[in-house]
Amino acid sequence: MTALPPAFETWFAKRGWHIHPHQQDMLSRADHAALLLIAPTGGGKTLAGFLPTLVDLASNPHEGLHTLYISPLKALAADIRRNLTTPVEEMGLPIRIEDRTGDTSSARKKRQRADPPHILLTTPESLALLTSYEDAPRIFAGLKRVVVDEIHALAESKRGDQLMLALSRVQAMCPDLKRVGLSATVEDPKAIAHLLARHPDPCEILLADPGPEPQIAMLNTDAPPPWAGGGAVYAIPAVMEEIKRHKITLIFHNTRAQAEIFFHNLWLANEEALPIGIHHGSLDRIQRERVEAAMQRGELRAVVCTGSLDLGIDWGDVDLVIQVGAPKNVKRLVQRIGRANHRYNAPSKALLVPANRFEVIECHAALEAARDHDLDGEPRGPGPRDVLCQHILIRACSGPFDTDVLFAEVKSTGSYADLTRSEFDDCLDFCAAGGYALRAYDQWQRLLERDGLWQLRDPRAARLIRMNIGTIQDSDLLKVRMKRTRGGKPLGEIEEGFAASLTPGDTFLIGGQIVKYEGLRDMTVEVSRDAARKPKIAVFSGTKFATSTQLSQRILRLLARDDHSALPVHTADWIALQAGVSRLPEAGRLLIESFPHDGREHVCIYGFAGRNAQQTLGLLITKRMEDMGLAPMGFVSTDYATLIWGLNPLQDATGLFNRDALRKGLDRWLAGNALMKRTFRASATIAGLIQRNLPQLRKSGRQATFSSDILYDTLAKYDPNHLLLDITRQEAMRGLIDFGRIDDMLDRIDDRIDLLRLSRVTPFAAPLFLEAGRTPVEGVAQERLLEEETERLMQAAGLMN
Repeated sequence: MTALPPAFETWFAKRGWHIHPHQQDMLSRADHAALLLIAPTGGGKTLAGFLPTLVDLASNPHEGLHTLYISPLKALAADIRRNLTTPVEEMGLPIRIEDRTGDTSSARKKRQRADPPHILLTTPESLALLTSYEDAPRIFAGLKRVVVDEIHALAESKRGDQLMLALSRVQAMCPDLKRVGLSATVEDPKAIAHLLARHPDPCEILLADPGPEPQIAMLNTDAPPPWAGGGAVYAIPAVMEEIKRHKITLIFHNTRAQAEIFFHNLWLANEEALPIGIHHGSLDRIQRERVEAAMQRGELRAVVCTGSLDLGIDWGDVDLVIQVGAPKNVKRLVQRIGRANHRYNAPSKALLVPANRFEVIECHAALEAARDHDLDGEPRGPGPRDVLCQHILIRACSGPFDTDVLFAEVKSTGSYADLTRSEFDDCLDFCAAGGYALRAYDQWQRLLERDGLWQLRDPRAARLIRMNIGTIQDSDLLKVRMKRTRGGKPLGEIEEGFAASLTPGDTFLIGGQIVKYEGLRDMTVEVSRDAARKPKIAVFSGTKFATSTQLSQRILRLLARDDHSALPVHTADWIALQAGVSRLPEAGRLLIESFPHDGREHVCIYGFAGRNAQQTLGLLITKRMEDMGLAPMGFVSTDYATLIWGLNPLQDATGLFNRDALRKGLDRWLAGNALMKRTFRASATIAGLIQRNLPQLRKSGRQATFSSDILYDTLAKYDPNHLLLDITRQEAMRGLIDFGRIDDMLDRIDDRIDLLRLSRVTPFAAPLFLEAGRTPVEGVAQERLLEEETERLMQAAGLMN
């Protein structure tokens, strides 16, 4: 066992602390090639990750960079720098600590390259940028350790793939580099360890004492939740009372728009004028930092927020977390719960607020899963090739490279361990010349081979490549600021599509205040304050969550129970009524209800496949129904079901869910669909085919869309097997369309389909009639209705016998 040096023992003792077992384990295993520590929130994970570094630097003078710390959030990197500086200064250790993110000044970045600190805290994008410089070997010379914090959050996106590719490059420069991963919420430790390790080297997994069980419950409210919607306005009085009873309450929402609406309504109910803030990723950075600072000083009683406050930042006296809306994912719920009582062996406290009646069931299922430590997560696919293309271009920026060496580096990355040489060569060919259909264009002639090494054809292209590093797609965003005559204060960002729908005088919510749209100036939305009218709901960028597969199966198992007395009376009665009128959905079967309502025929399909998959199912099934002569007119989907309406009743579901027919229908639908073009645009931007950032210029969303649409149409016509089209198809199937979950659903039901013909709307179907986001179906139904209406008008005019 490695002993803690006396200076550290003294520092711990002065604070009344003692080293935790998992911190001691990390110190004793400092020479292991890769370590993954899974420890509870507030358990000192970050200090455990840094202890070997601090102990080493305290006794062994080191020139230049010693440890890299990688965070998914800029704010988290800054917070860790502040927290880490305290023990360093109090022990008088000769250690320089700095952070480097998109918010760091160019002057400091330049100095950091020339004279790196001992510990550099940064993000995946900034690390990738550092590896792109010609002097990268000098910058990373002597690097001994890399600490990846909140690794579970990075593992779920392309940012994690980019990070691990960047680390493969750093590891090539520093062969003895030790890797450390830190997380509190990992559903599959072995999968994360595989991602972290340098393949095929192993990664040891350390599990800390999980600590006391969190205190989680549903919020009791006087009013029952509504049948549909996501605002949870009914719970405002009860939430207000909880705020009064606690020091600081974090109120999480799943979307930025819902956070804005809830904050607005909460503020209207805040009769005692308690200090309450709002925090989400579309707000201006200065406003976010002001809220963060006020939280740390204990000046706020509550903050309405989104995933922007999910991760491991220590917010001091937060003693309650409220999750508004079903969490959709148990792992996310556990992560958010950990923000309360952020101390070792102190139980977290959280309340769940379902936004509607179906979410009551989902919240109870999520509570049970959290208590059972049953975390969910989708299996990771192979490393995305658009990210690999960007990595090849980044590597070219730093100087000539040997393809065999680079291929070996990439293969050492867990998610790319199964990459074939032909797949790698396809990416290299795309980076070099753009692919078959684009070879004639100079702008995509980027790499050339000389003396057996590949390099940039024009060294000046490095600047453009560096300006577009990253996998985060923040397209279609416009800045919002107060009108210049009103001070010009920046407020945040909204989606360009929403801005295009505004006319002067329209009002909308941003940062918790109602503003009036004045006009667009220099790609900036100018507004003024106007609290007089009911605002529109602004559209912000951000992830829109779907209920996880594991949580959906828990909901079905909950429904299958004989006793639902643990649920609120109104929800238990609703379930009983559904069982009496129709049938409850079951895990191994597919329930379909067919019934007339308001002069139309309706079909409700309870797939429990998540919103994206249910939406795709609606598109495919309505096409099948049209082929069967049922004249569907439209549909609407939730995480649990799809409701379709039309002119003719569904009497037989045989063949409706034929897998091959559905896939063929999907392929036909995708071929000319705008969704494919949007997916193509994202992958083409990551892969470097399209540049969003140009010197002295940033393309607007419309300009980039126009460019990518032309490229998509060109490739689809002249080079249908182009690498980026193949990537686009894979991304669409896995992401926005989520056909894989339809496949999983078909595997589960195995032709066990229960079609019930009923006389009226059922209790479970009723909420879908209140859902927004209805999708019309253009086809036979519209033509037939037009013919009938024309005939009626002709008869009324006396023009027909």
